[in-house]
Amino acid sequence: MGESYIVHLAEPRGFCAGVERAIDTVKKSLEKYREPIFVLHEIVHNKHVIDELRDRGAIFVEHLTQIPRGEICIFSAHGVSADVESYAEQLGLYTIDATCPLVTSVHRMVEKYHRDDYDILIIGHHNHPEVLGTAGRVKDKVQVVATREEAELVEPVDPSKVGYVTQTTLTQVDIAEIVAVLQKRFPKIKGPSSNICFATQNRQDAVTVLAEKSEVVFVVGSKNSSNSNRLKEVAERCNVAAHLIDDYRDIDRSWLENVRHIGITAGASAPERLVAGVLDWLRSFSRIEVRTDRGVKENIHFPAQILPEIER
Repeated sequence: MGESYIVHLAEPRGFCAGVERAIDTVKKSLEKYREPIFVLHEIVHNKHVIDELRDRGAIFVEHLTQIPRGEICIFSAHGVSADVESYAEQLGLYTIDATCPLVTSVHRMVEKYHRDDYDILIIGHHNHPEVLGTAGRVKDKVQVVATREEAELVEPVDPSKVGYVTQTTLTQVDIAEIVAVLQKRFPKIKGPSSNICFATQNRQDAVTVLAEKSEVVFVVGSKNSSNSNRLKEVAERCNVAAHLIDDYRDIDRSWLENVRHIGITAGASAPERLVAGVLDWLRSFSRIEVRTDRGVKENIHFPAQILPEIER
């Protein structure tokens, strides 16, 4: 054990309140109802969480038509469109909504814009489940803007009545440039400073602090996790090598060459046991000193989803 490292742990990191609520909804549904329990899309974007819930009896599907009539369908934390809700009802499914309450608040904002006859611009990634669900809360006059270039080209029906919202898992850097273009083109545009959720922002602020004292940063999270990818980008903007890893098995030992200080954080859908796994892996061949940063303490917990009485 010739190597020794100082490991800095970001705080906060890992599960956010919305993710905890969504996972808890699936677990409690499995306890309350007999199997099977179907979940439309991944409940959260983390393969370890999905594997664990699948082992407990959850069945993940991509299409409502894969679910037999009369069965239970849970909507993921990312939210769904109004058409999906309606179609599930037509198919005779019992539905349980595990949408993050902060995403639901964005849905309500979009619906209000639509009632007031505004064109709606959603700043976010095309085809991300959250963005698809948000866009699908209304029937028309809604467009997704993912880049500055798209912001330069987007054409609303009425330039004097435009409103925007943002995906909750972006960074301020992602948003600022696009909003600046939109505000220049449409001076009367309405919108929040951002809809980035508090947990996303807290984790990005924490990784900025982490990067200042680290020579390499490991972001524990799955490749399809938007917020985990943003954490990696934030670290890289601080001129630090950063790697997105599902777990310790993704780490290449060469990344540790000539490194003394290692930073570790985790995306909002990554369980803490995966961070512990990285620490155990490091201990298997080196001496480590673990230091946890003093960051924002998150004390917000969303009320558990009330499960209906269902007889099948």
